[in-house]
Amino acid sequence: MSLILESIYSGLIQTGWVEAIAVIAGIVSVWYSRKENVLVFPTGLVNTTFYIYLSYKGHLLGEASVNLYYTIMSIYGWYLWTRKKEDHQTPVLIITSSNQKEWLQQLGFFATFYVAIYVALSYAKTAFAPEAIPWADAFASATAYTGMWLMAKKKVESWIWWILTNVASIPLYFIKGYAFTSVQFLILLILAIAGWISWHKKATENN
Repeated sequence: MSLILESIYSGLIQTGWVEAIAVIAGIVSVWYSRKENVLVFPTGLVNTTFYIYLSYKGHLLGEASVNLYYTIMSIYGWYLWTRKKEDHQTPVLIITSSNQKEWLQQLGFFATFYVAIYVALSYAKTAFAPEAIPWADAFASATAYTGMWLMAKKKVESWIWWILTNVASIPLYFIKGYAFTSVQFLILLILAIAGWISWHKKATENN
C-alpha cells in the first residue's frame, strides 16, 4: 500500500501543466453535468482537447479516439441542451430513463465499439504500439463512447456507463504513468455515482 501511495505522490509531483489543466477541466465538467448545466460542454472541450494529445503520447490510442469523439459529441450535446421550445424558455430535452428497447440499443452500441476498438488496438500493438493494452483500453473507450452519447440525450443511464469508464480508467492511466489522471478518475467515479443519484431523482420527477 505504501508503495502505491509513493507512486501516486511521485506521479503528482511530476505532473505537467497540460495534464493538470486537463484534469481540473474534466472534474469541473462532470460537476456541471451533474447539475444539468450547459457549461458541461465548453469545460469538457478543454479537457478533451488536452487529453487527445496526452492519450496519443501515452500510446492510449483508444482513449485518444474517445477524446476526439468527446469533442465532436460535446458540440452536438451543447446544441441539444440549448434548444428551446416555442416559448423560448422551456428546454426541448429533459432528463429521462431508458426503456428496454433503448437499453438494448445501448448494449449494441457498446458491443460494436468494443469489438472495433479491440481489433484496431490489437493490430496497433503488434505494428507500432507495443505498450497498448487492447482489452482494457477498448473497454474504457467503448463505455465512454456509450456514456457520452447518452449524456448528450440526457439519459440517466449515461452515469452507469461513466461509472464503468472510471473504474476501468483508474488502473489503466496509473500503469501508463499518469498518476494525476488516475486520481482524477477516482474523483470522477465519486461524482458519477452522485450524478446517477441526482439524475435518477430528476427523471422520476419528470415522469
